[in-house]
Amino acid sequence: MASRTSKNGVIKVLNKPSKKLLATWYAEQVISGKIVAGEKVILAAKRHIRDLKRQGTKSFPYIFDEETGHRPIRFIEKYCKPSKGNFKQLILQPWQHFVLGSLFGWIHKETKLRRFKEGLIFVARKQGKTTMISGAANYGVSKDDEKGADIILLANSMKQARLLFDESKKMIQSSPALKKRFRTLRDAIHYDKTFSKIEPQASDSERLDGLNTHIGIFDEIHEYKDYKLINVIKNSRGSRDQPLLIYITTAGYQLDGPLVDYYEQGVDVLNGVIDDERTFYYLASLDSADEFDRPEMWVKASPNMGVSVKLQDMVEDWEKAKRIPAERNDFITKRFNIFVQADEQSFLDYEVIKRNDKTIDISTLEGANCVAGFDLSQTEDFTSACLEFPLDTGKVFVLSHSWIPNKKVISDNEKIPYREWEKEGLLTICPGDYVDYRLVYDWFVEQSKRFNIELITYDPANAYRLVEDLKSFGFNTLLVRQGHMTLSPALKDAKELFLDGKVIFNNNRLFRWYINNVQLVEDRNGNWLPTKQNRYRKIDGFAAFLNSHTEVMKKMVGPQGSGKITFMSVKDLLGN
Repeated sequence: MASRTSKNGVIKVLNKPSKKLLATWYAEQVISGKIVAGEKVILAAKRHIRDLKRQGTKSFPYIFDEETGHRPIRFIEKYCKPSKGNFKQLILQPWQHFVLGSLFGWIHKETKLRRFKEGLIFVARKQGKTTMISGAANYGVSKDDEKGADIILLANSMKQARLLFDESKKMIQSSPALKKRFRTLRDAIHYDKTFSKIEPQASDSERLDGLNTHIGIFDEIHEYKDYKLINVIKNSRGSRDQPLLIYITTAGYQLDGPLVDYYEQGVDVLNGVIDDERTFYYLASLDSADEFDRPEMWVKASPNMGVSVKLQDMVEDWEKAKRIPAERNDFITKRFNIFVQADEQSFLDYEVIKRNDKTIDISTLEGANCVAGFDLSQTEDFTSACLEFPLDTGKVFVLSHSWIPNKKVISDNEKIPYREWEKEGLLTICPGDYVDYRLVYDWFVEQSKRFNIELITYDPANAYRLVEDLKSFGFNTLLVRQGHMTLSPALKDAKELFLDGKVIFNNNRLFRWYINNVQLVEDRNGNWLPTKQNRYRKIDGFAAFLNSHTEVMKKMVGPQGSGKITFMSVKDLLGN
């Protein structure tokens, strides 16, 4: 039923309009502040109202059909009963009217086909996501006026995919009307009238080829490491007139996967930075850490507050969780729906990395002074090098590149997007079983034709032959001891730069991945050393940067404007 949020975050009943108008009514209430919502949901509401005003213009071919938008809502409320909880009838909440009404109600004014091809629904846990989307799947397979409509329920594993599938099946089995019209099997739900079906699939499924997707529903894409499953489904919808892909998820710890890409794109679309008329976004989360201890704001991430979420229970859980770092981070991620690193000693969190999203034209640095760094690691794995430029604005620019052997790429089952990084020019995939150090040598020689590399810093492990060749060419080199005395000051200085948004790396996705993977080891004296989260989460590119930064940071506190890097000793830098 229609509602508003009270000061304590509990849903209260308001006078409601006709059900068919509830999607637009919700947008109006959000914009007016009568329903508390986060900044990005407010932007989604404003987009809806703005698009209503654009109807009928030559530049906007879509209209909002209230009846069409309300059909799936009416179907779910009439026929679908949730399998969990003591509910006699499923009543969708205003935010769900807005989501489903938008996805199904915005249509092309001439063809009457759906406007939105994709939709990202980003809400905290316990918001009834599975129930709502399972009901939408049952509607899509039977009432969407499509013959041979394949509804694919997707997840990173078959176990997760079956959660949606089993809920759809239980809804059908609990409804006498639906039970007569559907044929439910162990691995499929058939609607024989239109030769349509619902099936669960996962990234490890063997039957992904040959799909003809009408609606694809991706559950919890925060777990996805790459786009493999998403791309398979996108490529399977070519013959459909109005395909729809729905991504429904909470925040997660996979900060370099598809969810963060889609989330960032959604923020840009809602802010008007980029145009995308065919994707719907509902991004519900707290707006800042200032709201962690303000329960009246928690409805921003939990729009089902007072229905499937009890505020008092959530308050009690938070009071306990916030005292234990690991539980605190999990609560912030899953209940406040904010991206954070999984470990309390993670180097940087998502919001800090996002502050460093500036770009510069590399050609403007032609002839500029820089310090280089490299980390050879093992020849059978990642090798990385970088150039770090201290800028007169107090910022640094990092040009990073990596190498990896083809044997590692073809044998790796961790779904790391090597090929995508290669296409973007961030990674060189080397033929054979190992990285030939001469490729790194050649890279430095090529870069020296453009920039003034005053010093090349390095981790001595495996580096002897490369260092000797670099010296022979005429480069100055400096060994960087991999201990607290050398690396801790550089780590702390680098973190300050990141916190201030002063590290520019032109949004290099591979370098960002390295940063995401860094954790800190701290000794009893407060000294830091970097380590990786696990053996798959590489930090080689960050290690190369850290080597260079042991010297660049000295320039940052030295005399500016001399045009030449003046190096200070660690002793001078630390004042002891």
